[in-house]
Amino acid sequence: MVEMIPEIHGLPMTRSCPFDPPDELSELREQAPLSRLIFPDGHRGWLVTNHALARTVLADPRFSNRNEFRHWPVERARTQTRHVPTLPGMFSRLDPPEYTRYRRLLAGQFTVRRMATLEPRITEIADACVDEMLRVGPPADLQRDFAVPIPSQMICELIGVPLEDREAFLERTNVLVDMKSTSTGSGHAWAYIHDYVRKLVAAKRADPGEDLLSGLTESDLTDEELTGAGVTLIVAGLESTANMIALGIHALLQNPDQLALLLDDMTLLENAIEELVRYQTIIHIGPFRGALEDVELEGVQVKRGEVVLVSLPAANRDPLRFDDPDRLDLRRTTTGHVGFGHGIHQCIGQQLARAELRIGYSVLLRRLPGLRVTLPPEEIAMRHDMGVYGVKSLPVEWDA
Repeated sequence: MVEMIPEIHGLPMTRSCPFDPPDELSELREQAPLSRLIFPDGHRGWLVTNHALARTVLADPRFSNRNEFRHWPVERARTQTRHVPTLPGMFSRLDPPEYTRYRRLLAGQFTVRRMATLEPRITEIADACVDEMLRVGPPADLQRDFAVPIPSQMICELIGVPLEDREAFLERTNVLVDMKSTSTGSGHAWAYIHDYVRKLVAAKRADPGEDLLSGLTESDLTDEELTGAGVTLIVAGLESTANMIALGIHALLQNPDQLALLLDDMTLLENAIEELVRYQTIIHIGPFRGALEDVELEGVQVKRGEVVLVSLPAANRDPLRFDDPDRLDLRRTTTGHVGFGHGIHQCIGQQLARAELRIGYSVLLRRLPGLRVTLPPEEIAMRHDMGVYGVKSLPVEWDA
């Protein structure tokens, strides 16, 4: 059995088609759901490429999400950080019961009902972006002028970050997720964000407002824990949805039959978002899990301390779970996709992301008829070198 397990050195990252995961991931999945992954630092871990096994690992409490287990699966400019304990408040890299404590405090802020109250504001921001695009264009850069402003402005308002500080956060968040960033560069970016949020927490304690961070000052979280939680929410909120907005529109414009289907029946939009999240899973690297004990997976023993890397893009293209998975099909039933993860660490902000995607796509397609990308797909610069996949820019024009 062991002799049949595929083995690779480093996580495949290069995509032959900008909309599909790397070909090697599909080839690995066809051979076995679990492959040996040799990390660049020499650690011998595992890679999951199959949908069912991905959900199994992500839901299994015998696998830890703590920072100590992280081994980076690709070469990058900065020094590898091994066995570094999770910092206080960085709840996304904690296990229960510590993680559960944060999840209970934050879950109420991201419910469907709570997001519904934010929809008018999301619509205002989306309309304002289009107003500005119409004022100066066509053309425009959809990533810069539309996809980034909506989630970045919303997460800043939700958490209580002054809007004028948004650009500074965006610049430094990009440094953190860029694999070309040096240890010095990423260290400076991290220090800036952490110090800013630490001062923001102090300000909220002294003079609380109506924002999420002010609300959390009434909990039992320490200032250090509040700072870590705030950093986590800001970094996640700035990066993920922006890339999904632009990449989703890019995919729709490259699949005119599906775009026509949606324009003809906008009641498909809710389902279309789930399909786009499945089809264009933006989490390029991870999630990671570390075995807390020896665990048998698919007849293979994963030893205590070994890291299992789950490829969400590969899992969401598994033909055993989704028929013809490499085809964008807005009518598809996508139940169980792992675009927002799975298990207790499933994305806490997914309802906010859905609202921003739904409103963003609706406003854009309604107000900019004939929207089209001005370059062929092979000339669009993609984020192959980032932890979150997407476009670096998306030049578009529309019918005047």
